[in-house]
Amino acid sequence: MTNFFLMLRRWHERLAPFVITPLMLTVISGTSYRLLRDWGGLSRDQAHLLLVLHEGEWLGPRGETVYVLLNGLGLLWMLCSGGLMLLQKLRKQTTSP
Repeated sequence: MTNFFLMLRRWHERLAPFVITPLMLTVISGTSYRLLRDWGGLSRDQAHLLLVLHEGEWLGPRGETVYVLLNGLGLLWMLCSGGLMLLQKLRKQTTSP
């Protein structure tokens, strides 16, 4: 079982640099869009650029779909692998003296 978690940690580390940039772009643009529309008083047209960034529209119709798919899969991977590593750490802490 230890080999599994070692391999999981390595793949988590290897994929993180590729996943973090699109996820950060999505989070920052989506949050900014909502806050600027609700609290900043911007119209839909004024904040449209943020939505274009958030949804990956800037990549074209096919690129947008791939961006959303890979972003979702990357997020799922990081959550699941990180969650499993956290569970392993918690399990070790409860079993060690």
